[in-house]
Amino acid sequence: MGNASKTWLLGLDRQIWILAAGRLLSQIGTGFTAFYAPIFFVNQVGLSATQVGLALGSASVSGVLGRFLGGTGVDHPTWGRKKTLLTAAGVSAIADVALAPADNFGLLVLGNLLMGLGIGLYWPATETVVADLSTGNQRNEAFALVRLADNIGLGTGVMLGGLIIATIQNYRLLFVLDGISFVVFLGVIWVAIAETYQDHGEMEKQGNSWLMALRDQRLLIYMAVNIIFTMYIAQIQSTAPLYLTNFVKFSPQVISALFAWHIVFASLCQLAIARNLNLLSRPRALMVSLLLWGMGFTVMWATGMQALPVLLGAIISLGILALATDAYTPAASALVVDLAPVPQRGIYLALNSQCWAMGYLIGPPIGGWALDQVPAIAHGFWLAGALSIVPCLLILRYLESLMDIKKTEV
Repeated sequence: MGNASKTWLLGLDRQIWILAAGRLLSQIGTGFTAFYAPIFFVNQVGLSATQVGLALGSASVSGVLGRFLGGTGVDHPTWGRKKTLLTAAGVSAIADVALAPADNFGLLVLGNLLMGLGIGLYWPATETVVADLSTGNQRNEAFALVRLADNIGLGTGVMLGGLIIATIQNYRLLFVLDGISFVVFLGVIWVAIAETYQDHGEMEKQGNSWLMALRDQRLLIYMAVNIIFTMYIAQIQSTAPLYLTNFVKFSPQVISALFAWHIVFASLCQLAIARNLNLLSRPRALMVSLLLWGMGFTVMWATGMQALPVLLGAIISLGILALATDAYTPAASALVVDLAPVPQRGIYLALNSQCWAMGYLIGPPIGGWALDQVPAIAHGFWLAGALSIVPCLLILRYLESLMDIKKTEV
């Protein structure tokens, strides 16, 4: 046990710990807004759930561009990882300048377009830095560590956001604090993160590098199922808070406590799950995640139908969905790094991140639409989500067989 603890603390590059600390600070700001923005813009600003879903989804439109620029930039010797991260933090801070005063659909869309661009630049860069600074099985644990930092920051932000709403009833202050957190994150990157790009002498023209990646059958199959995973995560952030508020009738304080529980539980379990799933292949780890998503969505449906005591059902559902997310995030990133040639690592991770853009483009509008319909459709939405894991399981089994064939060829 002593060796395992030492590995967690000392086996990872110091810069991974610094990046994790910066991400924790940034995610505190995100926690202020992630779960409360849909409630605020529907119930106080007066927009429809469909409008808010479309506005949140619009971030994915600009996110596609951001991920293309980010993936290209991190693999380019004149730009690299660090400049891309700095730009991402700056653009995200500017997005909050638009979101803080937003009182109509147009401003909400503008703020989300800017935020999507910043997030699009951010993910390929931050994931590539972690991949650069880790190897082998350690890589799964490195990704788990930074995801743990994300979760702790997000949980802290959710709890503080709930406290702010309960005491001073000021939702707009949350966007201001989110912007400040991005500025702090920019400072951490500027001071403490070194450039990790290395020229391997195999640099292709960027357009060709993207086309080469898109010819990788294993990557394309993985991306198809990964879009579904990210649609699932989008439901936790954009659909579940509004569903539990308007259909299960929980107060903002209860919503705050529930999602704080979701994030704290995910944080407590993240490292242990990542280490245990190292015993499985990456596709098998993702299959475990799918089964947990199916269970969590089923319990959410049962909660809405009052087949369970509603508070207990919500706690169980969000707990299972926390485990599903824990199983998914490190394994997904590590799988993509396993597939990627080193000179194209940024582009492969950018394509992985594009799946998040697509999932968040599709997920919130579908969830918002379902909540605007009759209760039967709103409740049944969760059951449909549970059933959708079946084709995904089959796709991952096929991917595993392809990866096994590739290993035998090598």
